[in-house]
Amino acid sequence: MALGTMIAQSSCAGESNKAGNNGDNVDTKTLVVYFSQTGNTEGVARQIASITGADTWRIEPKQPYTDADLDYMNPQSRSSKENADPAARPELKEKMTTISRYDTIYLGYPIWWGIAPRIIETFLESHNLEGKTIIPFCTSGSSGIGQSDALLHKLAPKATWKQGRRFNASPSRSIVEKWVKGIKN
Repeated sequence: MALGTMIAQSSCAGESNKAGNNGDNVDTKTLVVYFSQTGNTEGVARQIASITGADTWRIEPKQPYTDADLDYMNPQSRSSKENADPAARPELKEKMTTISRYDTIYLGYPIWWGIAPRIIETFLESHNLEGKTIIPFCTSGSSGIGQSDALLHKLAPKATWKQGRRFNASPSRSIVEKWVKGIKN
């Protein structure tokens, strides 16, 4: 059992940021793209990928966030300054080169001050999403999805946007599955 745990941990730690459930699902037309700093959004993203059979892609900043950067109580922290500046666009570690093969994209992010982190705007502006269906989802301990998804629509105006959903930090699989299955085409 310990060996199994070690293998599972090493395979997760060794994942690169290539699209794919374990990097080999080339036939799927659905992608779950997410930005997660505490693991909450990643947990929901992985549930959606498991339910839909979708590939995954983690949005990562070129300059990783430190704990001090994420100090929401400090107005001088990096995340506070970025979210206070509508023009801020944190640079991506890398751009997704295979996005053209996907038709449907679940877009996940945490809620920071009632909106999506600015790196989500960077992602949307850096990729051609024309003709794609985008389904936003977010995680938050208290805030709802609010205007966060509607504010993102202007950054991919030629995409079809579905209504998004806010999840708490650790929703059950049945809650996520009910939402996914309830999305109207």
